[in-house]
Amino acid sequence: MSGPARKVRWGVLGYARIARESVMPAILRAENSELYALASRDAAKLAEARARFPMLAQTFVGYEELLRDAAVDAVYLPLPNSQHREWTIRAAERGKHVLCEKPLALTAAEVREMRAACAANGVLLTEAFMYRYTDRTRQVQAVLRSGELGEVKFVHASFRFPLTNPASIKLKPELGGGSLYDVGVYPINFAGLVLDTLAGGPGRARPTEVRALAVREGGVDVMFSALMRYPTGAMASLHAGFNAEKRIVAEIIGTKATLEIADPFFDPPGALVLRRGEERREIPVAASDRYRAEIEDFAAAILERRPPLLGLDESERNAEVIDQLLAAAGLDRR
Repeated sequence: MSGPARKVRWGVLGYARIARESVMPAILRAENSELYALASRDAAKLAEARARFPMLAQTFVGYEELLRDAAVDAVYLPLPNSQHREWTIRAAERGKHVLCEKPLALTAAEVREMRAACAANGVLLTEAFMYRYTDRTRQVQAVLRSGELGEVKFVHASFRFPLTNPASIKLKPELGGGSLYDVGVYPINFAGLVLDTLAGGPGRARPTEVRALAVREGGVDVMFSALMRYPTGAMASLHAGFNAEKRIVAEIIGTKATLEIADPFFDPPGALVLRRGEERREIPVAASDRYRAEIEDFAAAILERRPPLLGLDESERNAEVIDQLLAAAGLDRR
């Protein structure tokens, strides 16, 4: 895999909406990647994909067939949450690097199994938190490192939207549905990002105490709120849900100032707002192409034999926090 012109050949396991609308187009935009293969168990979806993505060299009815193709370097895995562990391990055993959708797995124990399988087979694994590749996230980290906020005391993040499709896999408990797994993982990751930045390394900030409440319908949580306390005395709150108006915001409150972040998990242009008493200052944020940047970073990590931006220490910590929160809300899956 040497040489400056080398591109990573991607296979996609499952023709999910995020794959066809966001990630497959991003692979096409990426300079170091090639959209090579797609697998689906639905022949009609494969026919649709071939029409939409005629550059696909291979399509397979079945995931194992794609994994047997020696030309595939890496797989993108957008399957239901309950299938992440199985197909990540199967891909690793076939020597494929894996970019897996969030949440990486349903439990921390599953994450550890996946991590061990990938290490044993010499392949990379990373969790697809695309918001980590935006200028917005870079600007947040820059403010944190500047010390302008003083000592951070409180972090809040919300990600909710009205889910109107009653057949959605997000509402199926057997597939790992629920608002915490679907959108609550973003506030969890954001709180970790903020407190890790201050703690000096990924995965270091771990809550020592959690409280959580959930509203459950049809076997999954449709609303989830939590509060977490950290060793520094800082606290973080998160909110996720499917049952009310869209709301996606974050804020970081320090002893000297507060940082307000609109659209924290998206990549349009805009501004962060830094408030200090009556003073209000906007910090410009440039537009980003978060999916392309995610693909290019993972492909570069493969080609350059280096770690990707988002490491597994952080993903394992995130999964441990999910375990804690589900247990606190009486929804423990362990």
